[in-house]
Amino acid sequence: MPSQPWLPDRPDARSLLLESAVEDAAVLASGSNYVYLLTLRDPEVGAGYAVYKPRRGEAPLMDFPDGTLFRRECAAYVVSEAIGWGLVPPTVVRSAGLEQGIGALQLFIEHDPAQHFFTLRDSRPDEMKRIALFDWLTNNADRKGGHCILARDGRIWCIDQGLTFHADDKLRTVIWDYQGQPVPLELVEDVRVFGERLRSDAELRESLLALLSPQEVARLEERAARIDRERVFPGPPPYRPYPWPMV
Repeated sequence: MPSQPWLPDRPDARSLLLESAVEDAAVLASGSNYVYLLTLRDPEVGAGYAVYKPRRGEAPLMDFPDGTLFRRECAAYVVSEAIGWGLVPPTVVRSAGLEQGIGALQLFIEHDPAQHFFTLRDSRPDEMKRIALFDWLTNNADRKGGHCILARDGRIWCIDQGLTFHADDKLRTVIWDYQGQPVPLELVEDVRVFGERLRSDAELRESLLALLSPQEVARLEERAARIDRERVFPGPPPYRPYPWPMV
C-alpha cells in the first residue's frame, strides 16, 4: 500500500485530481468492476495517488442504468460536502489523459485494511450513526463493512458509493444496528438544512443534475424530507437488506 502524500483536506485536492498528469496505473484486484490505482504528478506539488473507476470498466447491472456508477461516486462526494459531513474523499469526474476514458477519480486514503465497520462500530458509534444516515439519504444499495475505512490519522472515511441514488428504495447495508433508535437531533438538522439547500441553491442542484437523473435528484429531496419527518433510523426492508459479500 503506498504512502499518502496528498492529504484529503488540501483545498486544491479536486484540482490536483482533475489536472495532474497520469504517471502510472495499476489494476486493483477487487470487486466486479475495473478499478485502478493511479500515480499522478503535479509539477509543483509532486506525486499523489487516486483510485480510478472508468465507465467502460463497469459491469452491467439489472437494476442500475449502464455506465452511471462513476457519476454516482461523485454525487456522493457532492452530497457529503454539501451537508458538511466530509465522509467521502475528494472525488471528481475526469476524462482527460485517462487511457480507459471518462470515470471517477477519488483521492487515495492510506488506511489500515484490517479495520472496517465490524471492528470499529463499538468504539465509534456516533460516526457510524452519521454513516448510517448518509446511506439512508443517498439510498446506498451496497454498504459493506469494508467500505468504512480507518485512515492513518484516525478519521473514518466512506468509499465505494457507486450503487447509490436509485429512484427506487434500495437500501442495502450492514449497518442496521440503530434501527428504531432516534436519529441524533444535530444530524436531523444537518439533513433538514441540506434539503432546503437542495431546493434553493441552484448551483448545488445543477451539480447533482449533471451526475444524476432529475427523478433521482427529486427522490433525494424526498428522502431528506422523510428523515426530517420520521427522525428514527429505519429497520431492514422486506427485500434483500444486506449486501453480498458483507465485508
